[in-house]
Amino acid sequence: MNTFYKIILPLIIVTVFISCSKDSSGREPLRDYSEQYVKDLANIETFMKTHYMTVEDNQGSPNDQDVTFTIIPEGGTQVSIWDQTTYAIQSRNVTVKQNNVDVTYKIYYIKLRDGSGPNSKSPCNVDRVLTAYKGEYVFEKVETIDGNEVKTIISNEFETVINPQSYFNLTGVIRGWSEIFPLFKTGSYVGNTDGTITYNDFGAGIMFIPSGLAYFGNSTGGIPAYSPLIFNIKLYEIERADQDGDGIFSFQEDLNGDGYMLRLEKGVVNPDDTDGDEIPDFLDVDDDNDFFTTKSETKYVHPDDILETVRYYPFNGVGVDDPATLFVDETKGVPDCADDFTNPTRLRKYRDATCH
Repeated sequence: MNTFYKIILPLIIVTVFISCSKDSSGREPLRDYSEQYVKDLANIETFMKTHYMTVEDNQGSPNDQDVTFTIIPEGGTQVSIWDQTTYAIQSRNVTVKQNNVDVTYKIYYIKLRDGSGPNSKSPCNVDRVLTAYKGEYVFEKVETIDGNEVKTIISNEFETVINPQSYFNLTGVIRGWSEIFPLFKTGSYVGNTDGTITYNDFGAGIMFIPSGLAYFGNSTGGIPAYSPLIFNIKLYEIERADQDGDGIFSFQEDLNGDGYMLRLEKGVVNPDDTDGDEIPDFLDVDDDNDFFTTKSETKYVHPDDILETVRYYPFNGVGVDDPATLFVDETKGVPDCADDFTNPTRLRKYRDATCH
């Protein structure tokens, strides 16, 4: 198991200690989140303004969309990451309100390739992803040159995975990953006779993550505490998750379709919560709060099945029924209360509290 897999898989939950002295273990108290974010953002932007990047555009090769960052030498004419126009620099704001923390972070990201293909799809923030990646941490290097102290913002690589073998659950990784991966799509791939896989047209990009959305005050796996992180990612494939085990994939319970589902603060209206019980549908086994579980409201018995075998409607049906699949009509997705499954905008019965 690679180092990064071991350190990124457990969800890092940071407890804030408000103290002016060391705790009983002798550790320094955690820094202020807001103050550290200001420093992180400045270091990230300085890095982007003082480095240029080289992108390998080599479709079908393992190094396709690899990125190398190089500091611009004094007098150099290379165009910085910040000033280049080949790839748009975008950002996503993420507000964290927990453990007495209320900070809105900016994650800069660059799309090298969106991802495309006949089966291309994006993960939601609670799915699992198969990704190749390179991870680097950003830090301030201090040198004395000609008697003067010189500070330079640079990066150091801590992990590279070229041929991923395992999926990462986006609910169990650093917050920065779960915020950025839904913005990319998968591509296509084929198996080779030698057992390898060739990936094409996959989504690829770069994310610059403040430490508050990474490991913050934890030093782990060779990453110093309070380090902003940079990842060059390649999205090869995804696995859909069903967090509440109700038979409806979690991405299908993303009611506003934005790719993100969260449990919000008490009293805050959640667009992904059908019944307003402050449990979003992807975690709620009874989405409409009618005291009948979601799973019980999606089951049926085919009238031609003399064994009366219980089956479950898929969320969406296919266009044409396959007669070879006995007792199953694939055209029927979960119907509404009137058993109509043809209207694509219907209110499916498990979300209708008047329907049992």
